[in-house]
Amino acid sequence: MNDQHDHGALGDAEYAEFMELAAEEGFDIEDVEGAIEEAGHGPLPVLAVVGRPNVGKSTLVNRIIGRREAVVEDKPGVTRDRVTYEAEWAGRRFKVVDTGGWEQDVLGIDASVAAQAEYAIEAADACVFVVDAKVGATDTDEAVVKLLRRAGKPVVLCANKVDGQSGEADAAALWSLGLGMPHPVSSLHGRGTGDMLDAVLEALPEAPAQTFGGTAPGGPRRIALIGRPNVGKSSLLNKVAKEDRVVVNELAGTTRDPVDELIELGGVTWKFIDTAGIRKRVHLQQGADYYASLRTAAAVEKAEVAVILIDATENISVQDQRIITMAVESGRAIVIAYNKWDDLDEERRYYLEREIETEMQQVAWAPRVNVSALTGRHMEKLVPAIENALAGWETRVPTGRLNAFLGEIVAAHPHPIRGGKQPRILFGTQAGTKPPRFVLFASGFLEHGYRRFVERRLREEFGFEGTPIHISVRVREKRSKKK
Repeated sequence: MNDQHDHGALGDAEYAEFMELAAEEGFDIEDVEGAIEEAGHGPLPVLAVVGRPNVGKSTLVNRIIGRREAVVEDKPGVTRDRVTYEAEWAGRRFKVVDTGGWEQDVLGIDASVAAQAEYAIEAADACVFVVDAKVGATDTDEAVVKLLRRAGKPVVLCANKVDGQSGEADAAALWSLGLGMPHPVSSLHGRGTGDMLDAVLEALPEAPAQTFGGTAPGGPRRIALIGRPNVGKSSLLNKVAKEDRVVVNELAGTTRDPVDELIELGGVTWKFIDTAGIRKRVHLQQGADYYASLRTAAAVEKAEVAVILIDATENISVQDQRIITMAVESGRAIVIAYNKWDDLDEERRYYLEREIETEMQQVAWAPRVNVSALTGRHMEKLVPAIENALAGWETRVPTGRLNAFLGEIVAAHPHPIRGGKQPRILFGTQAGTKPPRFVLFASGFLEHGYRRFVERRLREEFGFEGTPIHISVRVREKRSKKK
């Protein structure tokens, strides 16, 4: 992998040539460098926020991401769609995994806290462990400490609910946990969060340690099998592994943990991460969904390509959509597998195709495979689809070729005139891969529809099958620096 610091994916000569072009067009050089660096980053490092119920994890997550996104309510166990958020501190970007979502469980509170913390720690490069300084360290806290020790990830200890001088002594008492210095914080009022975040940046690697398949000598490529409960993920894994090594049960969600499995397919060894559904009890429905999304997020963070399984016999659901969105937003390569294909009659097939046209627009670019995990139908098509998606994910278009292409687009399909002005794309570059990230420099604001059109044309021209594409646009500033 190239050093991502300033050039993103650009080689030295290409970078120098590009900066000259930018200067000619009147762009601020620092702005251009910043744009390339921002788009050229690899996968962002991941920070997990863990701790027992009601210590203020979600409030802290809101502080860190700087917006009220992680819903906070007074009753424990408020579920939400999302568990990962992007954050930035002191110019560095990272992802935050919030485990504050669901905390009451039939297993007993301790077991559920442990399970959650485990998924989150698994996905993370570093952890913030939140303890209520007013209450002090409880048995549950001690149990989480054991987990953290076992995982060996760097930990920042956050003593929350310290609202003034009097609370500092409570915070100091948490040295006893043996996790180093407790950082006294009031996540409600923001007190002390800055110092804590400085410590977090020291604990986080610049870029995550996970070396993607291509960089580890001979390391197998990593595939996450994701999908809602009972869609047949475990059956699919057993089919490709040619043995029953995952418990399959008619009950939705009999698998508890992501199982990593080395499997040979098409003469290549792959690492499959099975992210199973969850045992659903009716009164636990929400919590189980929250767990499933936490676990899916953890698996997707570890993978390079997400194979999204969809039950072809049922309507495409909101939950399917959510899972797809999660995979797209995490920037992984994507393959869509429609399972239980053998069970379809003509009529269902007809309606499914209509549904795919309307509901699956956001991933129209992803390779599609119709499989049956039960009978093994079309399993051999899975590998070429995964390979295509990975190839698209790693594709890079040289700057010269990209600009020739952008020139053609602008000439043939100029941006609509808005307010008497016609914004133009002046030039662009691909600053990163895995997934492909482009920075376009323009003379004015490019509206959403035009960006979508540019993305569509990029795909027609250069392939990019099976990968999301990120396009960021920088507008040329007027000489008076106003943002």
